[in-house]
Amino acid sequence: MDRQPITREGFDKLREELRRLDEVEMPAIAERIAEARAEGDLRENAEYHGQREEQGRLAARIAQLKTKLAGCYIVDKSEMPKGVVTFGSTVTVKDLDMDEQEMYEFVGPGEENYDGPVMKILTTSPIAKSLMGKKEGDQVEVKLPRGSLKLQVLKIADHE
Repeated sequence: MDRQPITREGFDKLREELRRLDEVEMPAIAERIAEARAEGDLRENAEYHGQREEQGRLAARIAQLKTKLAGCYIVDKSEMPKGVVTFGSTVTVKDLDMDEQEMYEFVGPGEENYDGPVMKILTTSPIAKSLMGKKEGDQVEVKLPRGSLKLQVLKIADHE
């Protein structure tokens, strides 16, 4: 698996979620399981089985966060090259088939957000991969599961 860039803020956000799940949520679930177990017959104890299921979900999320964090490296966006699409770029593109403009910011794991005027999309997405290294005026064809997009880079905003 290729390591993915992430901002310090994004890394800290994921690490804090991991800490909260590991140090707060898991012990609380373990306590609730112990209380449910103390009620006796486990075969018909819905509370016990529900808490065990929740414990499994939390353990899976913790494992997912650990994997995500292990696969990242922290990048200072201000040190990225100017004038080309890179991690942290905010890019205005024109869909050449639909004649519509969209704005994307290329972000790391845990930072993605598809709502709002600027969609924050992962650097590993097909659109981001196709646009990386491009300059204003460049055109790309992005292969997607639902077909392909023809995009033109209109503007690359400076990094923060």
